[in-house]
Amino acid sequence: MRAVCAGKSAASAEGKRGDGCEAGGDGGHSRAQERGRGGASIREGPLPARPALAAARDPPPVPGLRAGAAAGPRRVVRKKHMLSCFQDALVRHTSLVTQLVSQDQRVCIHFISVLFGLLCSMEDGSVTNLCIEVLIQITTHLKLEQTIHCLLDECHKELCNMPSMRGSLATLTLLGKLVDAIPALADELVMEHGNLMEHLLRGLVYPSEGIQASVCYLYGKLYSSPVAAEMLSGHFREKLFPLFLSILDGAQTKELQINCLGLLRQLLKYDLFVSMIMNQDGMEESAKNIEGSSGNTSLPLVLKKLLLSRDETLQVASAHCITAVLVHSPAKHAPAFIHADIPEFLFEHLSSSSEVLVWSSCNCLTLLVEEPLFFSKCHTVYGIEAVVRSLQGSLKMNNIELHKQGLLLFAEILTRQPEEIKLFTSSAMCRDAGRALQEAVSSPVLEVAAEALKATSAFLRKDHQSTPPVQYGELRALLEAMLNRCAEFSQTLLSRRPLGHASSRDSEKAILQRGKFLLSTLEGFRSACRLAIEFQSEPSAQENPFTAPSAKKEDTLEAFSEFLLSACDSLCIPMVMRHLEQTTHPALMEVFLSILHNLFVIVPHMKEKFSKKLASSSFIRLTLELKARFCSDLSHSALNQVCSNFLYYMCLNLLSAPEKTGPPSKEELSAVSELLQHGLPQISSRSPESLAFLSDRQYMEGAARQRQYCILLLFYLAYIHEDRFVSEAELFEAVQSFLLSLQDQGERPPLVVFKASIYLLAICQDKDNTLRETMVSAIRKFLEGIPDLQLVYTHHPLLLRFFLLYPELMSRYGHHVLELWFFWEDSSYEELDDVTSAGQPALPASLVVLFQLLRSIPSILLILLDLIYSSPVDTAHKVLNSLRTFLRRNEDIQVGGLIRGHFLLILQRLLVEHGASPSGASGNLPLLLSLLSLMQLRNVSEQELDSVAMKLLHQVSKLCGKCSPTDVDILQPSFNFLYWSLHQTTPSSQKRAAAVLLSSTGLMELLEKMLALTLAKADSPRTALLCSAWLLTASFSAQQHKGSLQVHQTLSVEMDQVLKALSFPKKKAALLSAAILCFLRTALRQSFSSALVALVPSGAQPLPATEDTVLAPLRMSQVRSLVIGLQNLLVQKDPLLSQACVGCLEALLDYLDARSPDIALHVASQPWNRFLLFTLLDAGENSFLRPEILRLMTLFMRYRSSSVLSHEEVGDVLQGVALADLSTLSNTTLQALHGFFQQLQSMGHLADHSMAQTLQASLEGLPPSTSSGQPPLQDMLCLGGVAVSLSHIRN
Repeated sequence: MRAVCAGKSAASAEGKRGDGCEAGGDGGHSRAQERGRGGASIREGPLPARPALAAARDPPPVPGLRAGAAAGPRRVVRKKHMLSCFQDALVRHTSLVTQLVSQDQRVCIHFISVLFGLLCSMEDGSVTNLCIEVLIQITTHLKLEQTIHCLLDECHKELCNMPSMRGSLATLTLLGKLVDAIPALADELVMEHGNLMEHLLRGLVYPSEGIQASVCYLYGKLYSSPVAAEMLSGHFREKLFPLFLSILDGAQTKELQINCLGLLRQLLKYDLFVSMIMNQDGMEESAKNIEGSSGNTSLPLVLKKLLLSRDETLQVASAHCITAVLVHSPAKHAPAFIHADIPEFLFEHLSSSSEVLVWSSCNCLTLLVEEPLFFSKCHTVYGIEAVVRSLQGSLKMNNIELHKQGLLLFAEILTRQPEEIKLFTSSAMCRDAGRALQEAVSSPVLEVAAEALKATSAFLRKDHQSTPPVQYGELRALLEAMLNRCAEFSQTLLSRRPLGHASSRDSEKAILQRGKFLLSTLEGFRSACRLAIEFQSEPSAQENPFTAPSAKKEDTLEAFSEFLLSACDSLCIPMVMRHLEQTTHPALMEVFLSILHNLFVIVPHMKEKFSKKLASSSFIRLTLELKARFCSDLSHSALNQVCSNFLYYMCLNLLSAPEKTGPPSKEELSAVSELLQHGLPQISSRSPESLAFLSDRQYMEGAARQRQYCILLLFYLAYIHEDRFVSEAELFEAVQSFLLSLQDQGERPPLVVFKASIYLLAICQDKDNTLRETMVSAIRKFLEGIPDLQLVYTHHPLLLRFFLLYPELMSRYGHHVLELWFFWEDSSYEELDDVTSAGQPALPASLVVLFQLLRSIPSILLILLDLIYSSPVDTAHKVLNSLRTFLRRNEDIQVGGLIRGHFLLILQRLLVEHGASPSGASGNLPLLLSLLSLMQLRNVSEQELDSVAMKLLHQVSKLCGKCSPTDVDILQPSFNFLYWSLHQTTPSSQKRAAAVLLSSTGLMELLEKMLALTLAKADSPRTALLCSAWLLTASFSAQQHKGSLQVHQTLSVEMDQVLKALSFPKKKAALLSAAILCFLRTALRQSFSSALVALVPSGAQPLPATEDTVLAPLRMSQVRSLVIGLQNLLVQKDPLLSQACVGCLEALLDYLDARSPDIALHVASQPWNRFLLFTLLDAGENSFLRPEILRLMTLFMRYRSSSVLSHEEVGDVLQGVALADLSTLSNTTLQALHGFFQQLQSMGHLADHSMAQTLQASLEGLPPSTSSGQPPLQDMLCLGGVAVSLSHIRN
């Protein structure tokens, strides 16, 4: 074996020569120096293993070795070289060398004794170090107790035999390193070599800092063992304690300082030694009996001295020692360090470039701030700037632990700083602190961001932010960063959700981590809310006092408060809702609901709107579920209180600002407030249990009844905002049972509670399910005790249905509930009236329900008529619009007779009560008349006028006769009704109706006044009313002339004024011109012989000419004026006006032809007529197919006006007609075209055979309906509020 070992060593020695030198440590360096001197007797390279071991085991005798005689330099070098070689072999071939050494225990012990003797005899430091290393290595590798005991005995014997501690350095160093290598030896040394401690004390007082350092090192290793430390406690208290602090205080070398601090660190692990060291009185007493100790030395002063040193290692070690003391009891030991001004120097070290020193200082300060004395000394006020700058600098580094420790210190200072001592003395420092926190909360490292959230929560305190000006913009940026970081973290976890069969443990851990982070975020946000509330009472914090008066004030408390509401709505609420999908944490929900509660106070002008949004987002359900899950017993009382407070304020907000009803009185709100305040904390049941409790008809005590009231109100508010979390059928039955229970006990519920009950019954009632008579009677009895139905009214179409569905309720409350419904209905249905049936838009839900009721219960229409007459104008307008829409969309329902009969009664009553001045009777009368005219317009086909219709005609005409021309609102719908009644009935009824109307002298006098106002410039009625007046006059004149009816009042009309109105028409008055032309056409056809209308001259008239005598009562000048006026009106190209012009021109030419054919031909052949015709034909492609142009060409052809329309041009027109698609033309156009063909055919102008064939084909192609002369189906229209019959205007 030895041969093998020697061979391996030799083989590897050459290639690994450098390794042996490294293992030798300082000895390798000494050998290199010796070889540099060129010693001839020393071999190059390491010795082979076997000779080295042999030399080590049996070294040559050295005379006087134990006596301490100095060996020669060569012998020292040789021994050092041998030790180095042995160490190299031990390192490279540990098991082989260990086995070789341990073969013979005696040899092994002898070998160790020799090495120890060598250690003690050598004064060369490199050799002693090498000896110590070899001894430690071989001892630890052998692991033989006898060997260890031998070495300990040698050391003990060596120390005992020393008269002085001068040569004890090597032995003490060996013992220290041996205990360090084998920690169990500490207990053995103390127990079996107890008097060794006396030698260690000798070493401490020996005037050599090297020996003192070795002793401290050994002490440190001994006190690292709890058992040894306990046995040495008396030794420490009586002998070591005062001496040790004196040595530490006076240490000059870094080695002694480090080893002393190392010993101190070990001692400070034990509470006993900490108490001894920090007990100043005990230390002074012990120092009296110890030589070399100083009684006025204290640990805080010693550590302060080290903190003041410029050595970073000592500063870090000192900070660690302070931390080690404070860990045991900050309250007990911190004052001593504070009085020693330690915090001041720790704050200074925060600006160090050493991350370790900064971290250590932060750690130490974090413990010191737990002592209130720390703040009373104002250390934080002076040190906060250093903390903020250190935090700003550390965040630019990558040391996560430093980030966390700095934020922890900052959070502790912010949290513990007394309110009466202002921390930030300038707004700039506060701004820097906020920006540092903003950067920290945005950190990608979750632990750092979590610590920053805690610091942010503490930062948002009134006393920290009250230094003017309050920087709301910076606070907003900080909160935005905090919320965005939380949202980002939540999204990151959601995106990393494992797929497939992932570990549920990891998933639960991730959810828990997300919940903690979200909770910290919400706590910070709650602090911001509290800050906003506290600033509401601070006038100086309302806005930035340094903002210019003209500048836009954005940095204000109001803007900050609105930001809090917006941020909660857009970020906090969605994050919490997503988290609730996975798990529910009571603490988190407690903070969250307290935030929502605070926001009601922060933004009072938005609390109602915010409450409505929360209620519509199922927050009533959410809060009740939280109470049922966590607050059913006495646990989570804080959560129960927060939930109750939140519900209390949200319910009050919702009740005080209802959607479409009046707010309750202060007395009602006060009663409800007391009710909710006492009842809400008692509600902690689930929905089925609450329904069962509400349905209980047993006798209810006061507290139980209040609880029922609260449950009912919560269901009511939830249902109003579409949060129907309980079954409608079950709730319907429960509310009925509740009301019957009240009736049984003779109780009357608060108005708000009864209001909620009625609403829930109406909403939950199924279409096929109705209330029992007993229930309806009970409801009516409750209603009879209420002074005003409005107090229990909630605006909803189903509530309207509820009251109108039951005759017992409708007869008593139908009128009032309909009035309330229309009063609060804010929709306008006027735009629905002008939509044709083919494109009708969907009706609002409110109208759908009302229309269903009207179809099933037509008698409701009578109530609506009364409402139109008696309600305020705005409400009456809504009723009218609703009825108008209903009548237009339900033409199959025949309710005209019902409405006309009831309207007749209203009108008769009005004329009896207000006969002298009906216009002042009711402001809603025009609305009733509008409805009446609408009913007349619904009659598409001609119908006989019954007795009711005739009575209505009489009453309406009587009403008109009592009005003045300025009563436009009454006259316009009245004239429309009269006009439609005349034109939408059979000829026999027309004659009867005309006779009734002509007998009303008041109406005739009114019409005469109206006609005279046509040209008035001031105080003239609306143009629409003038249109109706002219149309009515034309209709009356035609019916009177046709039926030779009796005239009771003649209408005087000035012809010159009429012609003037046509020559100078008003702007946008085409319909008025058409109405006047209609009147003129009637008068011309009657040859001005009407008994009703008399033409009177306008002032002095010139002597009539010969032509005037022939044309009387017209004059030739009037004819020319009329023709020019007609031509000018035709050029306007208005379809209806053009037809009226052509009709009037036809009547004029017929009138002229009957009196002077030459004059008629002259008028028809005017060159201007050709220009007029071609101007009209230039209106577009196929413009000749317009009915007014066809009629005009027919008229010119009848008078053979070839100068106006030549033969070739007629051929072109016929050719165009042959190419046109006649099926697309209207009936009016086809009638005009038929008349044009007939005129050409009767004239015999068409000699051309091809032209005749074209004409014949065109005539055969006309539909048969064109020859019937029937008016179009939609003849009756309302144009600009004026009733118009198109056939009357045209023909």
